[in-house]
Amino acid sequence: MQRIGSTDIKYLKGVGDVRARKLKTELGIATFRDLMYYFPNRYIDRSRFYNIAEFTGDMPAVQVRGKFVSFNEAGEGARLRLVGSFYDGRSFAEVIWFRSIKNIKRSLVKGKEYVIFGKPTLFNGVWSFAHPEIESYNPENPPQGQRGVYPLTEKSRNGGITSRTLQTLAANLFEKVTQIGDTLPQEIVSRLRLMPLLQALRAMHFPTSPSELERARKRLKFEELFYVELHILRYSLHRDITTRGHVCARVGRFFNEFYSRVLPFELTGAQKRVIREIRNDMRTGRQMNRLLQGDVGSGKTMVAFMSMLIAADNGLQSVLMAPTEILARQHYETLRAWGDRIGLPVRLLTGSIRTSERREIHAGLLDGTIGILIGTHAVIEDTVQFLNLGLVIIDEQHRFGVAQRARLWTKNAVPPHILVMTATPIPRTLAMIVYGDLESSVIDELPPGRKPIATSLHYEEGREQVYRDIYTELRKGRQVYIVYPLINENDRLELRSVEEGYKNICEIFSEFRVCCVHGRLRPDEKEHQMQLFVSGEARIMVATTVIEVGVNVPNASVMVIENAERFGLSQLHQLRGRVGRGADKSYCILMSKQNIGKETRERLSIMTQTNDGFRIAEADMKLRGPGDMEGTLQSGFAFNLKVASLASDGDAIQLARSVATQVLDSNPTLSGAAGAGAGAADGSAQLTPYSLKLLETELTHRFGRQVDWSRIS
Repeated sequence: MQRIGSTDIKYLKGVGDVRARKLKTELGIATFRDLMYYFPNRYIDRSRFYNIAEFTGDMPAVQVRGKFVSFNEAGEGARLRLVGSFYDGRSFAEVIWFRSIKNIKRSLVKGKEYVIFGKPTLFNGVWSFAHPEIESYNPENPPQGQRGVYPLTEKSRNGGITSRTLQTLAANLFEKVTQIGDTLPQEIVSRLRLMPLLQALRAMHFPTSPSELERARKRLKFEELFYVELHILRYSLHRDITTRGHVCARVGRFFNEFYSRVLPFELTGAQKRVIREIRNDMRTGRQMNRLLQGDVGSGKTMVAFMSMLIAADNGLQSVLMAPTEILARQHYETLRAWGDRIGLPVRLLTGSIRTSERREIHAGLLDGTIGILIGTHAVIEDTVQFLNLGLVIIDEQHRFGVAQRARLWTKNAVPPHILVMTATPIPRTLAMIVYGDLESSVIDELPPGRKPIATSLHYEEGREQVYRDIYTELRKGRQVYIVYPLINENDRLELRSVEEGYKNICEIFSEFRVCCVHGRLRPDEKEHQMQLFVSGEARIMVATTVIEVGVNVPNASVMVIENAERFGLSQLHQLRGRVGRGADKSYCILMSKQNIGKETRERLSIMTQTNDGFRIAEADMKLRGPGDMEGTLQSGFAFNLKVASLASDGDAIQLARSVATQVLDSNPTLSGAAGAGAGAADGSAQLTPYSLKLLETELTHRFGRQVDWSRIS
């Protein structure tokens, strides 16, 4: 496979220098291997012919059999086009060409039977095809089987590279390549009864049946997920062996005094369990690398603070890094109040802190008088140094770059323990990939007394009733958030904006003070507006999603989200979490346009059915896919899945992880030196030195010699 991988695609029949440049530039196909792994993204049943009368607007590519009855040129100059009238025996459709018109007129014959393959479009009541694939119909050898449809760019199509082009090139490739080495050890292929690699690759391009295509997908899904898991787990194992952490052996005065005298409420069972897991990590001498997942309002901040108390009881400093100044200040106000009561200094460091105060903080960190630092990106600046940093907590870590977080490692000779927190629950299968190198803890219950938030969906005609409901809550003394998707009005997008909304809300609710918060405000003005709401002086906050995290006003009981159809489920759930923090019944009102698609309506409906963030995350991933998580993994392991889907292949992910774990249990370094002769726990075959070398070679090919980001959470 390595020789094929390095063979330039220009040497394949039908390519040449010019087409090779187009393939590489537009589709990333530079070698034989690239083409082999450039799979169709969908398949058409070529045994099925459609009638034009059956067409619907949401159809993908279809094939139609019929005859051209006429050809006419329309327009002139650059706008010249050729229009063919195509008849299937019952109805007519137009076939339109905008280029290569002379060649097309020469090659097509009126009255001859053809097969057209393409996507039909309805325009002015007439169905049409633009530059479809066309071939002569041979009744003795009609189209049959599955035809792959390849993903293309507009530029590649304009450059003459069509789905049919790629299919022809793939056929030439498999005619030339009749034997390749497998990319998986034979022991694994045999044990899992996987299709051999060459057969699987050919079936992905030219499946003879749906069952063969499914077997090929199963093989290739496992292969790519197995190598991702092997890559992550190998680095994680290496880190555990080589990276030592602080030993936090004791729980002392700070922790015990806070627990017995200051703790404002009884911990939930889930919080107690997670604190035990963190404590066990911190006292082993192994560097902790743990993910803490918890739904909105589940008490992650309390767990974080009590983890800091364990560090303080062992003479270590802690830092909590938040993505925004609003969230950092929110954490600071909460943790400082707790720290003051037990004599543990807590300070805040953000970009807006005055120079004189910043120098004082730097000195306190160096001499150890500051035990806990809360801050934004400012805490990773080179000028910020600690006496003995022992614990780093990163909140909403997907908002920080891997390299940014890595700079925290330079703050101490012994690497600090790492606790990553997220309030956006991640489905288990996705977490196995995204955070595969971290231990995972989940707070899966809410504190007692929390009432579920009543969520409802309303359209424009129901706006007056919504305003009446808001007025009722305001008259009870409650506060209200109203969130808009835009800062300024945008006629093209037809979305409501904060500026427009602020004026309207001030007029409608004139007896109540309204504040306004968005990302373009100066930091001091934003803070002033926030404080108006926090203090209760302003009863309504009009805002963008800048308030998605970091705002905690227990008296707020209503969250209105305008143009809710524009938001993803996770973001809607985050916004909803701004209310329901007090003892009163709370409400989330989703305002949407009436004319929305089926998937959007389903997404909004899910919000009205459950408050469970993990159920919402699962639904979100199934509806929209894993989004950014799949493109750039937050743990720093970048990869590109070609066959597997993080949204739907949970079983394949678990199988891949299980096999990768078994391989590393027997061969931690993949060298055969450690664990040689020891079979996997389930009795599976020990890998030969040749197979171990194959794994190492394939890992290098897929992931290269990357920076060891596994040392950073």
